[in-house]
Amino acid sequence: MSRRRAATALLLAVLLPLLGAAGQAQAAGYRYWSFWDRAGDHWTYATQGPSTVRPSDGDVQGFRFAVSVDSQDATVPRGTADFATICATTPARDGKKRVALVIDFGTLSDAPSGETPPSPRTVCARVPSDATTAEALAAVAKPLRYDTSALLCAIAGYPEQGCGEQVSAGKQPTAPAKKTATKKTTDEGPSVGLIAGSAAVAALAAAAIWQARRRRNA
Repeated sequence: MSRRRAATALLLAVLLPLLGAAGQAQAAGYRYWSFWDRAGDHWTYATQGPSTVRPSDGDVQGFRFAVSVDSQDATVPRGTADFATICATTPARDGKKRVALVIDFGTLSDAPSGETPPSPRTVCARVPSDATTAEALAAVAKPLRYDTSALLCAIAGYPEQGCGEQVSAGKQPTAPAKKTATKKTTDEGPSVGLIAGSAAVAALAAAAIWQARRRRNA
């Protein structure tokens, strides 16, 4: 009995770290600019893209660059400035509207390899009354960069490369992965960690069977 318990303990000691690593290898997020609407002191993930939203005079909207799994996991822009503060020195004009923009370039941990994020900024865009958020952003934070599917890739030139690439949890790639025009980069097939874990399970199971047969035949 003691030998069986020892064998079981050894099996668990080997398998648990491997299976845990395999599970972590499956978790991943995407590095991208998220788009937000603000009401009072509360940020809400925008339900439309900046190229289709037409904000009103007095609106506050934000952009945050970060690695996120989905909209529920997305990180909000930092800062507490409101419209009155951001647009304090930008007077109203006929035929124009003012949109307060909060642009948060994120942290070094979310930056592509070799790049350093600029400091967050707030800016007041005064644009034609029918302008979209994308047009307001272009008026104050050029250069902007989009991919072929109209995904916003860079604001004020940051980041210099990459666009919505997939990033494994806890790992920064040496270079941004390429992104197709129709979908974000995805991993095809099982991960290395999962393959290693499965191989270890098979090897240990075979060893356990061999030991059991040896004891019966002894």
